[in-house]
Amino acid sequence: MAVSQEKITVYNLADLKNTSDDAIPNYLNSLKFIQSHRLTDVRLALGYTAFAIAAASFLWDYKFGFDSTKYYTAAAVALYSAINGALTLWIFSVENGTVYEGTAPSGETLRIATSVQKNVPQYHLSIRLAPAKGKPGKPETLTVVKPFTNWFDAAGHFVAGPFQSMLANAIPVVGKLDPKHAAAPAAAQEQTLSGYTAEMLEALSSASAAAAADAPEATTTATGAEAAKKGGKRRKA
Repeated sequence: MAVSQEKITVYNLADLKNTSDDAIPNYLNSLKFIQSHRLTDVRLALGYTAFAIAAASFLWDYKFGFDSTKYYTAAAVALYSAINGALTLWIFSVENGTVYEGTAPSGETLRIATSVQKNVPQYHLSIRLAPAKGKPGKPETLTVVKPFTNWFDAAGHFVAGPFQSMLANAIPVVGKLDPKHAAAPAAAQEQTLSGYTAEMLEALSSASAAAAADAPEATTTATGAEAAKKGGKRRKA
């Protein structure tokens, strides 16, 4: 069971969402999905274009003065505003919270958008599936809402197993590629009264056992050092 060594603040929804978002491409790409970076590429192109216009406007104003470049500056301001408007429209209307876009080995396309509601520790996923080109079928949209406590332990560690099982059970094409997680019993995904899933408890139990195994060695070393110290004192007396 993979448990992240890094931990986050479990009361910070942004950290919970961002950590979960980052885990989606890592998991899907490991299943041979081919990720598309089209949305990110367009956003970067618009952003860098706006920056280039602003930089050019500053340079020619600095070199030639305002009076001789005011018409060019006015045109640059208008163009900069238009590009920034397009960038804002792209982020909120086209991307709309999309964290992953890719193609399965079978040719099906997958797009996942995520969101959270203020002060509600639940992960909202909007999943759009489209059949492979040339195959019958219509695109379908799935909605999944799960609490973050299903894959974060009380200390703030991210536990990959429950998260991957959630995706494998929610998305048919992912379940086909990862039958092990898709076949995980539903009870294993539910929270126990202590606030941990069965997989989390197993991971924590393994970590505790490893720590307990190291403890006797440390105690023996400390006891030997203490005895040597006492013996040294007696010889000195």
